Amino acid sequence: MPIPVFDLPWWGVVLATLGLTQLTILSVTVFLHRHQAHRALTLHPAISHAFRFWLWLSTGMITREWVAIHRKHHATTETADDPHSPQIHGIRKVLYEGAELYREESRCAATLEKYGHHTPDDWIERRLYTRHSQLGIGLMLILDLLLFGPIGLTVWAVQMLWIPFFAAGVINGIGHYWGYRNFAANDASRNIVPWGVLIGGEELHNNHHAYISSAKFSNRWWEFDSGWALIRLLEMLGLAQVRRLTPIIRHNPATQHCDADTLASVLTHRFDVLAGFARAVSGASRDALRPFESGDSPPTTHDITLRDAVRHWLWGTDNTLPESARQALADTLPTSAVLITLSALRRDLTALWCRSDASTAQLTCQLEHWCQSAERSGITALSDFSRALRGYESAPARASVSATHAAPTSARLTSS
Repeated sequence: MPIPVFDLPWWGVVLATLGLTQLTILSVTVFLHRHQAHRALTLHPAISHAFRFWLWLSTGMITREWVAIHRKHHATTETADDPHSPQIHGIRKVLYEGAELYREESRCAATLEKYGHHTPDDWIERRLYTRHSQLGIGLMLILDLLLFGPIGLTVWAVQMLWIPFFAAGVINGIGHYWGYRNFAANDASRNIVPWGVLIGGEELHNNHHAYISSAKFSNRWWEFDSGWALIRLLEMLGLAQVRRLTPIIRHNPATQHCDADTLASVLTHRFDVLAGFARAVSGASRDALRPFESGDSPPTTHDITLRDAVRHWLWGTDNTLPESARQALADTLPTSAVLITLSALRRDLTALWCRSDASTAQLTCQLEHWCQSAERSGITALSDFSRALRGYESAPARASVSATHAAPTSARLTSS
């Protein structure tokens, strides 16, 4: 074995391995995910191809396959057609066999044909990256051995396991199973942690599902997205241009009546609106459940309390509950006047963005009528939420990306 280029101590090898794996995950999140799948930014051809080349070396993934599978995931989230939903396949299956689910879907020609459009199709993609996808990871093994010596085999093994486990397993699995939610998106997406460092910002998965075309995944001031940090650096170097970001929400408490601008803002930020509704009425829903409680704790069904079931319903994730909990929820909602009111108003609120045949004037009138119904409900939390909802207004178009740092990207609707 020739002398390695880098004769590093063990901790040096660990740091080098971490750096290589971070380069790979940043290539996935910036190039494959935000640039190719969602067109949230444009990249200079040189940096774009550098990402493609590195992914060929470090993963062997084909751009068209990855993009098609991810787009299908968004189009079919939490349904039987979702390529990797833990709600369908089970959390253990997705977490530990996510790469197998990816490979299985990549063999589906219909998926590639329907969702794989506008991905690289030049000579080098057809003749090298796609045709010889495994050659790259073989070259990566040789490079690791030359750079690090025999320990390079371990470095290479970690590189080969990093994306299958963290991207295909953790993000697709835990990211739809466990964590916190800023937005009541109509799926089970979660933010795993607020510091998107280990997996390039992909940890902020609920934020992404709420605003899928945004180049920036962090939303609250205390969240961090390392993929966005790299995008900002590339932009300052003239190698990237951001196309889409989460629109800024403004809240004007002086607004007395809903207008077209209120409607437009509510429709744009519907998942934030639903999250605000859930937060605002959580106390009222807990109070409504007290007559059903036995002793100090609500009744349980397979370790899911009725109170937890109502919380899942308010946040739009009741489809992830066990059948027994869903049945208990269905049996309980019609027996409480407060829960009946909350159910009807939540249904009417979501209907605003489900009706494509209504005019702007009609939808604005419906939104105003909804606010009046909420204020006549006799539930204080609903009245407070209604007044906050009237104050939603659209922010002016951002002149530059730097404007996003001048104001928070989202405002919460609360009962306070």
